[in-house]
Amino acid sequence: MNIELFNPATEKKIGELAADDKDSIAKKYAAARAAQPAWHRLGVPARLGIIKKFRDRIEKDLEEAALTLTRDVGKPIAQSRNELNGLLVRLDFFLAETEKTLATEIVYPVDRNVEAQNSASLPLIEEIEHEPLGVIANISAWNYPWFVGSNVYVPALLAGNAVLYKPSELALNSGLLMARYLHESGVPAEIFSVICGKGDVGAALVEQPIDGVFFTGSVATGHKIAESAAKKFIKVQLELGGKDPAYITDDVDAKAAAEATADGAMYNTGQSCCSVERIYVHEKIYNDFVLHFKATVAAFKIGNPEANDTYIGALTRGKAAFDFLQGQIADAVKHGGRIVHGGGRAQTETGYFLEPTVIENANHSMALMREESFGPVIGIMKVKDDAEAQKLMNDTAYGLTAAVYCRDTARAKNILHGVNAGSAYINCCDRVSPRLPWSGRGASGVGLTLSTYGIETFTRPKAWHIK
Repeated sequence: MNIELFNPATEKKIGELAADDKDSIAKKYAAARAAQPAWHRLGVPARLGIIKKFRDRIEKDLEEAALTLTRDVGKPIAQSRNELNGLLVRLDFFLAETEKTLATEIVYPVDRNVEAQNSASLPLIEEIEHEPLGVIANISAWNYPWFVGSNVYVPALLAGNAVLYKPSELALNSGLLMARYLHESGVPAEIFSVICGKGDVGAALVEQPIDGVFFTGSVATGHKIAESAAKKFIKVQLELGGKDPAYITDDVDAKAAAEATADGAMYNTGQSCCSVERIYVHEKIYNDFVLHFKATVAAFKIGNPEANDTYIGALTRGKAAFDFLQGQIADAVKHGGRIVHGGGRAQTETGYFLEPTVIENANHSMALMREESFGPVIGIMKVKDDAEAQKLMNDTAYGLTAAVYCRDTARAKNILHGVNAGSAYINCCDRVSPRLPWSGRGASGVGLTLSTYGIETFTRPKAWHIK
């Protein structure tokens, strides 16, 4: 079976690839299993050298990678470049932190002077060694394929694992480009294999006797993967999206907060796991905030993603995404919302481009304020105080990120301490740092990537008792 690839902005065919099947997946798994021990024995320093070449290759051919990404998913070219430049920073973090993070730890005795003595004079030495999981499946996403994929496969490879990488069928050309750069940098083809296909191929991949599965995508698919993996007693990590709130207190500059959260809601055409998806504004500044938010969004240029000044690109999932978002907009209006900007299909010759849509007088009877949107649509709700805002921020099944804009850091922290989210933002939003763990709660998933914890997650500890 072949997969046809289309540019969502032009709706033109840009490629066709043969999908994997159970037999080809089994062969790639067997090759990975056979090759993984040698990759582990190669050692961390050698693997770091290979990933450094991969990092430099991305920097050298950044324009090729950016254009491929834009044509895959309809992302504005400037934002594709931003993703790749941000990726270089993440890779630098992994390159700097992996060796010391994975070094064997001597946990007893704690006196380092005693440690330096001949072990024969000590009653006991206790060590923790970090061993690779083995062969893992990395089922990745289309919205930030370089970010989301590399958060998994780079530290996994550095830790000595083999990776069976299934990119989204909507970003296959980018996935194949990653593989080419990795292989040309020195990663054996058996150690990083691309699995091509749709959901049925992902399901077949999880059925292999792998040692871990790392998935980014929908809650529904996350449930299926967790159920399948439960039979194997393997590591399962699920990043499943969010309905991320932002609260604007009464003591801030309404214009500055509006500009920041408009970008947080609409960047990447709103197709980000940590996009701001609902906004609560203190009643004292509500009207000013909405006015400035509307003006900011109205200035965003919609159109050809390959133009340097385009801000809003095509909906990657095309008509399906457009129809879903139109349903949310109609439901919001039905429940008392008022469209203050956008609401319709942008006037482009091809592709599905939705006008960035702002709805005021939002409330929690609307699907827009409860269900993940994943598009350039936002509801803004008036609240009377911090307590009401905190209660509403927690009125969700998700728990990825939450933001508070406030001049008083102590006040903002007090609000966010009571919000169930993996990442807390004060006077910022929609950002990810390689130095901090990226994790969700509730329907946003389990496990984490990034930070030194996100390096350790691709290992399992071995406890050494040495007498």
